[in-house]
Amino acid sequence: MKGTARLETDRLILRRYEPGDADVLYRKFGANANMSRYSGWNPYATPDMTARTVREYLASYDDPTFYGWAIERHGEVVGTMGAYDFDARDNSIEVGFSIAEDCWGQGYASEALGAVLRYLVDDEGIARVRAWCAADNAGSRRVLEKCGMTLVNTARGALAVGDETFDRLDFVYDRR
Repeated sequence: MKGTARLETDRLILRRYEPGDADVLYRKFGANANMSRYSGWNPYATPDMTARTVREYLASYDDPTFYGWAIERHGEVVGTMGAYDFDARDNSIEVGFSIAEDCWGQGYASEALGAVLRYLVDDEGIARVRAWCAADNAGSRRVLEKCGMTLVNTARGALAVGDETFDRLDFVYDRR
């Protein structure tokens, strides 16, 4: 395994994070409550937290099982993608993504996720890629399905975010 490698698609560059990304990550992802509405997870909630998160990502690039990408279009960060929780027992990993709200509906998530799935399976030899989304998050569900991921489980009431509870949809992409 090689870990995070630069990936390019027709419109996007998926690259390693850089120290200068912290400001845009805070502005586009941390300061916008819509970006964590369905997950509750926001590593960019404050400027300090964002800087710390980026430093942690940079320090993790020596780990061949760490996968963290900034998604760039025309030199601007438009999203993030990560693969984490590698499980050597069944050769699987979980993937997650986020696209800036001003870029929703333009196909960037599907394009980036497709590239990451191909890389993880074809180049890194990972047999199974897992992902989840809130059942109410129709955009993320469409992305997962469009990229060939299969719904394998619905966990009723499994996601509690603030005062809301959502069903969690579990997906897999299996090379077998």
